[in-house]
Amino acid sequence: MRPTIILGGLLTVLVCATPALAQKSGGILKMYHRDNPPSASILEEATNSTVVPFMSVFNNLVLYDQSKPQNSPDDIVPDLADSWSWSADGKDLTFKLHPGVKWHDGQAFTAKDVVCTFDLLTGKGEDKLRRNPRRSWYTNVDRVTANGDLEVTVHLQRPQPSFLSLLASGYSPIYPCHIPSAQMRTKPIGTGPFKFVSFKQNEGIKLARNADYWKKGRPYLDGIEFTIVPNRATAVLSFVSGRFDITFPWEVTIPLLKDVKSQAPNAVCQVTSMNNSTNLIINRDAPPFDNPDLRQALSLALDRKAFVDIINQGDAQLGGVMQPPTDGVWGLPREIFETVPGYGPDVAKNREQARALLKKAGYGPDKPLKLKIATRGISLYKDPAVILASQLKEVGVDADVDIIETSQWYSKIAHKQYSVGLNTTGNGVDDPDQNYFENFSCKSERNYTGYCNPEIEALIERQSAETDKDKRRKLVWEIDRKLLEDNARPIIMWNRAAICMQPYVKGYVAQVNSVYNGFRFEDVWLDK
Repeated sequence: MRPTIILGGLLTVLVCATPALAQKSGGILKMYHRDNPPSASILEEATNSTVVPFMSVFNNLVLYDQSKPQNSPDDIVPDLADSWSWSADGKDLTFKLHPGVKWHDGQAFTAKDVVCTFDLLTGKGEDKLRRNPRRSWYTNVDRVTANGDLEVTVHLQRPQPSFLSLLASGYSPIYPCHIPSAQMRTKPIGTGPFKFVSFKQNEGIKLARNADYWKKGRPYLDGIEFTIVPNRATAVLSFVSGRFDITFPWEVTIPLLKDVKSQAPNAVCQVTSMNNSTNLIINRDAPPFDNPDLRQALSLALDRKAFVDIINQGDAQLGGVMQPPTDGVWGLPREIFETVPGYGPDVAKNREQARALLKKAGYGPDKPLKLKIATRGISLYKDPAVILASQLKEVGVDADVDIIETSQWYSKIAHKQYSVGLNTTGNGVDDPDQNYFENFSCKSERNYTGYCNPEIEALIERQSAETDKDKRRKLVWEIDRKLLEDNARPIIMWNRAAICMQPYVKGYVAQVNSVYNGFRFEDVWLDK
């Protein structure tokens, strides 16, 4: 894990509430939100714009320990499941469920709800999800069976050591059988520490304390209010002025952090990685990028270090498809990464090769390749998109940026209504199964580029079933390198940024290898 930056010398307070501090109940936590969530349904969305405000409405079967900054299989703790056990052949996973849990509308939670959730995820039930970005996570599920109200077994087609890690993500809540999936988009019902109150587009989201929460003594807060403030600078200034208790996670860039330091010296800020990469998505099924030479030319044109220096003032990482070490545990070592064509440090040489490929395809100074770079209308996307357009001009590509509002972004790219896109990919779990199956498997809804390689598909399945960690890591490195060479989704950089809190916010722990798994908020309290 890389070093963190702490303002006010309050690292201990940030990481956990010390035994000397008694938690206080009451108060409303106020956070700004960067944009309009596309809906309130976590199972249907692929953004932490939905997970951050709505994860606390739900529970999972299991969860990553919210007090630990780095997600690890060793730190998975019970949630709706009190315990779990594997069959001898590694194909059946049985959960003993917590008794007495109720949905927010008063109905009892049972094993049937777990079965219904998996039926939604696998597309086997009568009720259907409008979008199903998690379906690729659970293609190995054969069936799920209930044994009474408090025991459920997931039957896998083959062993999958990472399966419990997928279930521990904030992307994997349990949904109620008795509520239609359509209602979950606007008025979600969960079992979690906070109940849904309201969701108003362009205004905000309100949650209230679940007084009947099955974890006694939790939550401490009376509620949480998320106010939508799309302009990043305005949002940070509002935090500095005291309007908000906490910033939206990782929306405080390194340059903005300097403003926070100077104007709010008592604020508690932590800079971490996000398990979030900035990358290109290229529509390889439509001209002109059905030509592999042109896809390669775009990757060769990139000065990745310049992105890091301009956007993050040097505080970001270069890496491949998996989050690079030491923040991540599966990424390519630097000595392998830099041998991949286009990813080495000789930018001038790479760009000369890019110009040659463009010339071969019939483009040049008198006939530039013209394109629009589609990107989502938030700063995390827009800022690097502008740099990308400038860099592509260096090799003779005439590029303009096309800003797309969040509510339309995922639909457009899923339907390949773009030529080239500046994208960011956040991984719900720091595990190859999640990243590979979701983003690069041939049939995944989240495989926005249409990349499909049977050789890679076979390797992905092979690494997924491998129980020896060292053997699995070598397979992962082989896959990672091949995905980079194929320009499946050219990686620009792995982002780092800060989350800041007022000094009276206690009990929240920023996670360093996921932007999706740390927002239960049941342990957060206000010391004022």
